[in-house]
Amino acid sequence: MAASILLDYPTTTRRARFGAVAESVTLLPHPLRTAFEEFLTAAGEMGQQELEVHFTATFDLKRKCCPYLSYYAAGDTRRRGMALVRFIEAYHAAGWEVAADELPDYLPMVLEFSALSDSPIAQELLAAHRDGIEVLRSALETIESPYAHVVEAVSLSLPAIDEETRQRYLNLVNEGPPTETVGMTFLGNLKPFSPSGIASEELRV
Repeated sequence: MAASILLDYPTTTRRARFGAVAESVTLLPHPLRTAFEEFLTAAGEMGQQELEVHFTATFDLKRKCCPYLSYYAAGDTRRRGMALVRFIEAYHAAGWEVAADELPDYLPMVLEFSALSDSPIAQELLAAHRDGIEVLRSALETIESPYAHVVEAVSLSLPAIDEETRQRYLNLVNEGPPTETVGMTFLGNLKPFSPSGIASEELRV
């Protein structure tokens, strides 16, 4: 939940919650606490307008700093629509509705879902797009954005990446998200979900 709050657009209302986040992260293990505190310290040195401008320049204008997880697997292609449908299916399977004013793969929304839902589907959403999260972290570190610390905290809270995910992550770092649909089939590792919460491939077993 801390990462969800900090990674969303820093309106004055949301920024007013940073103090509560700062108090809550003191209870976390050292590496996580340190990552959050480094962001909060850096953000605290920025005025409201400065932080808003930095957020927009970072997440809206830089291709590898996209906060929408399916973008890393599908890019700006027609297949991204199917990837977004899979996110919606996953939310519905866990008994959640998607906010109408935001895309379902928005990282702060997925993190909030993970924090508040007791469904294992929440972790599947993050695990299935781990390579995209790592690309985002790497890109933020490259431009020395304080938001890199928050994404680092997200990465630290997830299981270690396997070699296949690492290779996809490195490919995305080098090549960027897809720009066309020809010959592309990868939509991330997230399986389609049925309303019962069971992945469709499991239903066929």
